[in-house]
Amino acid sequence: MSQSAARWSKLFPILSWGRTYNSDELTGDITAAVIVTIMLVPQSLAYALLAGLPAEVGLYASILPLVAYAIFGTSRALAVGPVAVASLMTASALAPLGLETLQDYIAAAAVLAVLSGLMLLAMGALRLGVIANFLSHPLISGFITASGILIATSQIKHLLGISAGGHNLIEMLHSLWLGLPEINIPTVLVSLAALGGLIWVRKGLAPLLQRMGVRKTHAQTAARVGPVFAVIGTIFAAWALDLQALGVSVVGTVPTGLPPFGMPEFDLGLLSALAIPALLISVIGYVESVSVAQTLAAKRRQQIDPNQELIALGASSVASGFSGGFPVTGGFARSVVNFDAGARSPAAGAFTAVGLLFAAVYLTPFLYFLPKATLAATIIIAVLSLIDLSILRRSWEYSRADFSTVLTTILLTLFAGVEVGVSSGLILSLALFIWKTSRPHVAEVGQVAGYEHFRNILRHDVITDPAVLSLRIDESLYFANAQRMEELVVSRAVALPELKHVVLMCSAVNEIDLSALESLEAINHRLDDMGIVLNLSEVKGPVTDRLQRGDFLDHLTGKVFLSQFEAFQELRTNSGQARQSDVE
Repeated sequence: MSQSAARWSKLFPILSWGRTYNSDELTGDITAAVIVTIMLVPQSLAYALLAGLPAEVGLYASILPLVAYAIFGTSRALAVGPVAVASLMTASALAPLGLETLQDYIAAAAVLAVLSGLMLLAMGALRLGVIANFLSHPLISGFITASGILIATSQIKHLLGISAGGHNLIEMLHSLWLGLPEINIPTVLVSLAALGGLIWVRKGLAPLLQRMGVRKTHAQTAARVGPVFAVIGTIFAAWALDLQALGVSVVGTVPTGLPPFGMPEFDLGLLSALAIPALLISVIGYVESVSVAQTLAAKRRQQIDPNQELIALGASSVASGFSGGFPVTGGFARSVVNFDAGARSPAAGAFTAVGLLFAAVYLTPFLYFLPKATLAATIIIAVLSLIDLSILRRSWEYSRADFSTVLTTILLTLFAGVEVGVSSGLILSLALFIWKTSRPHVAEVGQVAGYEHFRNILRHDVITDPAVLSLRIDESLYFANAQRMEELVVSRAVALPELKHVVLMCSAVNEIDLSALESLEAINHRLDDMGIVLNLSEVKGPVTDRLQRGDFLDHLTGKVFLSQFEAFQELRTNSGQARQSDVE
């Protein structure tokens, strides 16, 4: 393959896997597409309502994005479309805008999708796939757990058949409390039936099918598309029993036809108001998608390209905005179903898009009698798996810093809103990282008798020498910890009257920035004034290369040793004795 062809294949992965596409893959992709289409119809409707949009918008947001991902995506199983967390964030972003009409709301959702997609495309062009590394697991776990609680709480009004609202947990609960006198009993009965059926399908259908001889993977796939059974059953009940006349709210008329293709109208004020929410949706959605894609790829010993995934997800979200949708990303549940159903390539997503297009054109009239309580039950059952309060206990036991991140993110998301929660969690995570790296672990080390290994004198019986102070630095050196390092080394040297040599063991130092270099120069001068020689050991090649760009090594009073053992053997004055140190 020529270099030019390779570049095009990297930008358009379809050119790569499309060359070897065969009939076996086609069969697997079509099978997966049929199953995922069945699953996505009720799910798309439900997530559109969660975002505060008409039900059909969920279908629109699930068609073109699948085609875009098939062209640009690198995962063979990831299925993109509306997801619970992105839908909640969409609702949170649009609610404060005070939009007067439903059409304005729909248009703003499309602008949000395009803006989010353009941000992802820009990050992909700049190869910022590593951005996922800046969102810690405690932050993501806390945010998703709190989002799951908010999503489930927001759907209770549909289960009870009452009017309620609110943008945080307190407002929602207060609104639900005020609406309790309006509870509609037929709606509650529909909700209980839907919830009971979904729970049984989720827990009991797969074991039942396996006992009947169905293969485990097929039984699990059938269980995952369980919401379809609840949809069909409650639609029939609502039609046959005329539940709408009894006060049961139904989806009503869902427009039939193709999505409304076209560029949404951009307003400078609207773009400004949606910039931060779009960025948060982009980053959170990307992290969720990449996590799912990497997990599924590993099962088949495949790889994804994180930077190309930014482009693929960006193109998908832009495609959603241009077809009257809202922000989309890769979903865990639908991707697992896609994988288990036999999807072999991104073409499965394109076939799913065809199925959803067929549903949008021909099946929407049958959705008129679909109770909103059924969609609410579908959402609640889906998001229960997102709620993981055990992360509080596990983080408390393992790390108080991680616990503070989890707890802060959960509380602020619940009580101050989605944007405040995730933003504060991110800021706290970065602040804790800076705080921890500004106080690096430094151990005084000595030689383990009979070995060339050096270990912390507080944990092991080791050989030391009063004339040699060996300090192992367990962190890269940069502006935040440079001054502390200088003070620690000098204060330790002052406390040892027999000291002749200080050796900084740099085996864990991957970077030394300019501030840290100046601190090393200061340490070198101050120790020299005290008649003490500064030495370095086990300096990594890239760090050495950086140091050689300046004149620090020329003025270093001591030497740079290849190993700590070599340094200790050359500098020690006697056999020494094991001793303790207060350096931690």
